[in-house]
Parts: sequence; C-alpha cells; structure tokens
Amino acid sequence: MKEEQAHFNWRRWWLVGLVILIGGIGVIAVHFDARLYQQPLARITRVTNHRPVKQTDEFENQDSQTNQQLTAVLINTQHRGQKLHITNTFSRSAAMDQAYHVGNQVFVTLPTHHNPSVIKGIKRDTTVAFLVWIIFSFLLIFMPRAGGLAVLSVLLNAGLFFGAIELDLTLKNANVFVIFSFVAIIFAFLTLWLVLGWRRQMLITFVATCSGTALAMLISLSVFALTHERGMHYEGLQYVTTLPRPLFLAETLLGSLGAVMDESTDIVATLFELRRERPSISARQLFISGRNVGRSIMGPLINVLLLIFVAETFPMTLLFLKNGNNWGYTYMMNMSLGVIQTLISGLGIVLAIPVASFVASRLMSRIIPAKDKGGHDDNI
Repeated sequence: MKEEQAHFNWRRWWLVGLVILIGGIGVIAVHFDARLYQQPLARITRVTNHRPVKQTDEFENQDSQTNQQLTAVLINTQHRGQKLHITNTFSRSAAMDQAYHVGNQVFVTLPTHHNPSVIKGIKRDTTVAFLVWIIFSFLLIFMPRAGGLAVLSVLLNAGLFFGAIELDLTLKNANVFVIFSFVAIIFAFLTLWLVLGWRRQMLITFVATCSGTALAMLISLSVFALTHERGMHYEGLQYVTTLPRPLFLAETLLGSLGAVMDESTDIVATLFELRRERPSISARQLFISGRNVGRSIMGPLINVLLLIFVAETFPMTLLFLKNGNNWGYTYMMNMSLGVIQTLISGLGIVLAIPVASFVASRLMSRIIPAKDKGGHDDNI
C-alpha cells in the first residue's frame, strides 16, 4: 500500500514538474511572439540620453525632462529588419511617459514622408506571462490539487467574464448590471464548486454568499433611491462611453461578491469543522460561534478593501493635489465612487457574519461518518 502511495506521489510530482516546465517554455515563447502581432513592433538597439533639463511649474512642482535618441529595428510585419530613428522625451516623475532601454520591444508607427516614427507603448506580455507562470507554479508546488483547481476556476471565471463583456457589446443598449448579476451567481457557483467540491459545505457557502451580497446591494440601492443619488459623481469614471450608473453598480457587485465569498467561506468552513469535532452542538451554539469567527476576520477584511482602494487612487490623488486642486475636488473626481464601493463591500462583510452563521447553523445537517479512515463525509 505504501509503495503504491509513493508511486502515486511520484507520478503527481512528475506531472506538476512537466506542467511547470511547459509553462516556462511558454514564457520564453511569448518573448519571441512579435510575428503574431499585426501592429508594428521594434526592438531598441541603441539609446542616447541628452542632458536632463529641470522644470518648475506654477505650483512649485519640480521635475526634469530628458530627450532620448533611439535606434530600433522592426521585428515583424513586411518591413521586418528596417532600421528606425526615434525621439523620445521622458520626465523623472514618469507620470505620463517613460524611459526606454536597449532590448525593449515597443509598438511603433511606421515613418512617412511627413511624420517620423513614434513609440505608442512598450510590449509587456512577457512580464505578465512570467508573473502568471510564477504564481501558478507556486500554487501547483505547494498545493497540487487545490492549486490546480484554483487555477482552473480562475481560467473559467476569466472566460466567463470576457464572454459577459462580449454579450454586452453584442446586445445594444443592454443593462450591464443585469448581465453581471447573473454572471456573479455563476462566478460564485463555479468558484465554490471547484474549490470545495459538490458538498453540503459548498451549497451552504454559496447560499450565504449570494444572500449576503444581495442584501448589501438591496440596502445600497434603497439608500440611493432615498437620497436621489446626491453626491454620486459618475463623471469620475474615466473612459466610460456608456451609461455610467449600471457600470458602477456592476463593478460594485463584483467587488462585494468577492469580499462576502471570502468571509462566508471562512465562517462556514469553521462551523463544519466545529460540527465534526462536536456532533451534539446545537444550532444556537453554531450561530454564536460563526458570529465570533466573523468578528475576528471582519476588521482585517475591511482594512484590506480600504488599502486596495487607497493603492488604486493614490497616484491620481497625489497628482491632482500637486497641481493645485483642493481636497474637495480631488475627492469628488478620484475617491468618491471608490469610497462608496468600499462602504458597500464593507456592508456586505458585516451582513455576511449573521447571514453565513444563520444559514450554516440552520441548513447544516448531521455529518455522516465515513466508512473509511474513520473520518467524516459531507458529500451530497
């Protein structure tokens, strides 16, 4: 029996190593995938930096600008091998520009008789692929089965997300909030099913997640209706070419769903373990225990949401303040909608404590002891 188990573990680790190796080869291949792009790509072969020039604006912000003379060679399209001479200007703050270095692959425009070649952006797919490969490799190394299921859930949810976007683009004048409301339910079901399996724990967590998120959104919409959405500055949503309100609600729904799912999973998992250890525990005791667990994780979860929000808005907030805007205007244009989203997600986290505790304590049936290994089984 031990030899068979050892043989099984060897085969599992061999498979994990093979997947990681294939992923590493894929990262290297991404670096040389320029021919897959239709937009012209060039590799920088020489960089000449001129002397920096100091600048000070009317708000006493100090910066410096540097001109670069770049030599690059096209690496795709029918003009492959053609040499380009490009001028680039970058600032020390790198707020709206950046410096380029030898070896960078950049998207460019082809030169014409009247217009020189211009850099439109840097090719970053290799960096993204490398980071994804590292994350997935660590998941497979430290948690082979759970990590593989987590990767699968991420891929499926990503495909579902892009499918929902394509559906919204196909259906003219469709309500994006309604579309992503259905998508959120599928998100939660797929994620919990793949991570927890088809078990009572999964179903109870799913019910608690959907209930807590729905309550948070309903309360928020009620507040919006009572206040007539005064102070809601949807113009703060950048690059929006459709109705901003449904888009904001869809974004808020997805953010709240993730926070509530995280907390509900922790509470329900703890109550299931407690029920396994103490089969005679009452529903009231389970509810109190779940409430205590929720209290202990509520603070860190809300702070995580706040820190994510601060990290997201910090660059633009600092830029607005540096350019003479007051705190009121800066908050209105950069932070108001994010604060509201954080508050709604925080409301979902608070509501998830009694909801998850109540659902788990009431719907959790007696765990049936498994016949093998003397463990317990809660499969449906």
